[in-house]
Formats: sequence, structure tokens, C-alpha cells
Amino acid sequence: MTQGYQEDLAYIHDVGYGAFARESAPGLLEILRQQGIQQGLVVDLGCGSGIWAKALTDAGYDVLGIDISESFIDLARKKAPLAKFQTASFLRVELPKCDAVTSLGECLNYQFDEHGLTEIKELFARIYEVLRPGGLFIFDVAEPGYISGANPQKNYSEGEDWAILLEKEEDRKTNKLTRKMTIFRQVGNLYRRSQETHCVQLYQGAEIANVLREVGFRVRIICGYGELKFRKAHVGFMAIKA
Repeated sequence: MTQGYQEDLAYIHDVGYGAFARESAPGLLEILRQQGIQQGLVVDLGCGSGIWAKALTDAGYDVLGIDISESFIDLARKKAPLAKFQTASFLRVELPKCDAVTSLGECLNYQFDEHGLTEIKELFARIYEVLRPGGLFIFDVAEPGYISGANPQKNYSEGEDWAILLEKEEDRKTNKLTRKMTIFRQVGNLYRRSQETHCVQLYQGAEIANVLREVGFRVRIICGYGELKFRKAHVGFMAIKA
């Protein structure tokens, strides 16, 4: 198991890259309501710093957030004190009976626990089993072709007290994306430097939809959560338990 999103990167992801979760929340809440899920337990796989969990508890839902990063879980407990959280791999955690399961921001692609479609199908089957009839599984994944133009790509981002140098490369033969990050976070008057490398397995949306149907879900492919629209090579799914 590879460690990811340690203290400094978890902090930076929360303060600098939380827009996706915040902007997804209104559309996701509307999807839940349209499916008749007005209350009950929502399990959030790869909950990150708890932005979506906070929106759910504010809307009256019970929440169990699960993430492999202890640093993310520490942030989430502070941000969403009414939710419950657990540090665990989504591939191994025991899931409770629930009304909905969510997984935002391409979490199922990440290879902190190495996996492929076989393990993804096993996860989908476990989710199907714990959802009540009419329950909803909503999530998004990254697809092959994620990098357009130069490959590899190098980018630089910064905030008030942080900076990241990012190099990302997509292997078109294996459909694997690698992100190498050099991280700087201000601590007092100095900057602390760290590094992380994240490996991501890219999945075709059609193959994910087929696996969901094999498990028993009714599937709708979506291009965003409400007004938030996905970028190229990024696709979402609404999977309903019959």
C-alpha cells in the first residue's frame, strides 16, 4: 500500500483544490433529492478533507467518510464534526447498510492500493449489497486521453503559503497516469519541502458502465454534477439499485 496525501499535500489540496467538491455539492444534493433520498446514511469513499461531508451534514444527512489518508481524515473531522470518519482503503473497508454511496474527484482511479477492473467489480458488488432498494451510487473516474498535448506535462501552482511543482505523464499502452509532485509549504518563516508520486489507473467509461450493469445496477452516464461540468476524459455515473 502506497501512502498518499500526507500532511502538507492534504492541507494544500484542501485550501487550493477544494473547488471541485464545493461546486459539485449543490448538484449532488439535487440528484439525491430527485432520487427520493431526502435523508439517511451516505457513505463517501475517498472523502478527502470533508468538504462534501460537511455539505451533506448541513443538508440533514448522516455521513460516513472513508479515506486512506490519515491527514485528510484529521482535516475532515474538524471540517465536518457531525459526520463520522474512518481511515481505510475503499477496497478493504467493511461498508454499512446505507442509502447512497458517493466517490468524487476520480478517487477510484488512485492506486494507493493497486487494483484493476476485477477489484473494481468486487467493490461495486459490495456497494450493491449494502445499498437499500432504490439506493444510489454516484461517482466519477478519469479516462484514457487525460493528458492532451505535450506528454509529459509540467505545471506550477502556488497559494499564499504553498507551492507545487507537478509533472504528469500518461502511458498510452497501459492507461496509467503518473503524477510526480514537489511540494513546498510555509512553516513559520521557512518553507518545508516534500515529494509525493501518485499512480492512477485510467478506465474507459463504457467498461465501467458495463461492470456496474453486470453487478445489477441501472446505470446512467453523466457529464457533470449539476452546473459543474467535467473536463475532457472525465466521466460520471449514476448507478441505481433496482
